[in-house]
Amino acid sequence: MRWRSFVAVGDSFTEGMDDAYPDGTYRGWADLVATRLAAEAGPDFGYANLAIRGRLFPSVVAEQVPAALAMKPDLISFAAGGNDVLRRTFDADALATRFDAVVARLRSNGADVILFRFADVLARLPGQRLVSPRIELVNRVVGETAERHGAILVDLFADDTYRLNPMLWSPDRLHLSAAGHRRVAAQVLTALGVGCDEEWLLVPEHPAATPWLAARAADLSWVGRHLAPWITRRLTGRSSGDTVTAKRPVLGPVSD
Repeated sequence: MRWRSFVAVGDSFTEGMDDAYPDGTYRGWADLVATRLAAEAGPDFGYANLAIRGRLFPSVVAEQVPAALAMKPDLISFAAGGNDVLRRTFDADALATRFDAVVARLRSNGADVILFRFADVLARLPGQRLVSPRIELVNRVVGETAERHGAILVDLFADDTYRLNPMLWSPDRLHLSAAGHRRVAAQVLTALGVGCDEEWLLVPEHPAATPWLAARAADLSWVGRHLAPWITRRLTGRSSGDTVTAKRPVLGPVSD
């Protein structure tokens, strides 16, 4: 086993929303990956998860990257930029330049780095015409950066299952469900060359078609429960992660 420690860096995707433990805290793909790696490496394996929901790329870089580097882990996952593409102030050129520089820093101490191309989440969300080109650009940057710096690329966008099966997404249509996180964990472990539970890759049964009126009612409910609060936070300058701290801020045994 070549990795003795793993630090996960990012936003809600890496924090684990919406894959809840029984106590209501979030598990997610990174916890699943860490548990599997620890089973291979033994009790001395260390895991930290610095990800916080709602964080924009600059905040992830400023707050989490230095902390991750200070721990000197063997393996780092970096997933950021998803919240940025949804903002009016998104600057594609600046993000591309900073992404390359950040990955270079993460690789500078010899750590293996996991990068992600975003899954296609836009099929059930508004704003596709604006956001799709931005996601395509970020995904291209991620792929090119991974190749340039020898990072491990997990290409979620290439997996049409995320686009075609709504059961991989939570009711807010933006975050992964428990099944979605298991699928990501399986793909990460496969990219690392580590075996995983084959059930994690099983595709949930696709739900039956919803009648038109029921589908429109569900859309209206989604607007009230999820979209409207998100818009309110944007207008008031708040974030869902304003009062949230990292769930595993220091390296420690996975069993903790």
